[in-house]
Amino acid sequence: MANKNLSSAKRAKNDEFYTQYEDINREVQAYLEYDPDVFRGKTVYCNCDDPYTSNFFKFFALHFNDFGLKRLIAASYDPSPIAGTQLPFEEIAGMQGSDKKAYVFDATEMPSLNKGGTVDLDDTKRLMQTVKEVVRPLQGNGDFRSVECIELLKQSDIVVTNPPFSLFREYISQLVEYGKQFLIIGNMNAITYKEVFPLIKKNKVWLGVDSGAKNYIVPPGLETERGNIAKAADGTCFAKMGNTCWFTNLEHGRRHQPLSLMTVADNLKYSRHKEIRGKAAYDKYDNYDAIEVPYTDAIPSDYDGVMGVPISFLEKYCPEQFEIVGTSDNGIIDDTYKTTQGLTQKFVDDYYRAGGKGAYQQGNPTAGLYVNGIATMIYKRIFIRYKKGEKA
Repeated sequence: MANKNLSSAKRAKNDEFYTQYEDINREVQAYLEYDPDVFRGKTVYCNCDDPYTSNFFKFFALHFNDFGLKRLIAASYDPSPIAGTQLPFEEIAGMQGSDKKAYVFDATEMPSLNKGGTVDLDDTKRLMQTVKEVVRPLQGNGDFRSVECIELLKQSDIVVTNPPFSLFREYISQLVEYGKQFLIIGNMNAITYKEVFPLIKKNKVWLGVDSGAKNYIVPPGLETERGNIAKAADGTCFAKMGNTCWFTNLEHGRRHQPLSLMTVADNLKYSRHKEIRGKAAYDKYDNYDAIEVPYTDAIPSDYDGVMGVPISFLEKYCPEQFEIVGTSDNGIIDDTYKTTQGLTQKFVDDYYRAGGKGAYQQGNPTAGLYVNGIATMIYKRIFIRYKKGEKA
């Protein structure tokens, strides 16, 4: 039990990275541009967020009235290094006299002291300090998998948060199980998870708008444990992460913009990428009947077959232009869910003779190809092809 507790504590600590307000605002604006009423009459649930301290909570609290929210719920987690740091528990009406550290904010209105009707943080603070019914302690620790948090989930319409990356599989599976709309942050590698990829393939989940490198706020005490930490003038520490993205099933419209691409011949002649420019043809995989396209802008506009592209392609994926047919992580390559035969024994032998590392064997679905005659394992690939009639 002790080892289990230590592992849980370590995992929780490593998951403590907080999203900046500006990043939330920039992402949400894209959905509002597509549908100004996307949140109107809806219950928004931030179920991995300490009320008042979390920027997700702050964002939706400040925009409660202009978004036309029906209800805002935010649940904290115990232990959390930020719980109670900006608004002490003893100042919260619903927490006075409680020894619980996990609590929930649950409001159906956001009164404003400002004559203009806009809500600010003083309004949310006053609400939490004076209206006992708005905040209450949770019976458990606020884990999103707990019975009481699932009950709150059932009452919500849209979930918006930055969930623990280490629990992302469970987290998104729960949202799908309960049929919720969501806008959440995850590691881009989660695209190929067996719990996630089928949803993306069937266009039930897609990437948001503002993916890529971002700076996440690091709580005090963790800044010395990582090498990618930068400190701002006010002492706030940030960790830069280059492979995070938004996962959503909310429509934002931008994903329906088709890519403008060059032909095979033009790519081989003019591509800005040296891996393609000057070649006689695109490379083909040892174990997939597909060509290797290492960059999204190098996808040929006139190729009939299957193409292997990096997972970052999904940032530009237009479902009306392409269909997704597989991933090298699981070997699925066509609509009948037949699997590739995997790497050939010759390729595996050639790979190790060339100094390759790892534990690859014949039959492994990882994409492999010969680069300048050298057997090379290629990083995760998504396999796509044009929808019928969509080639340039």
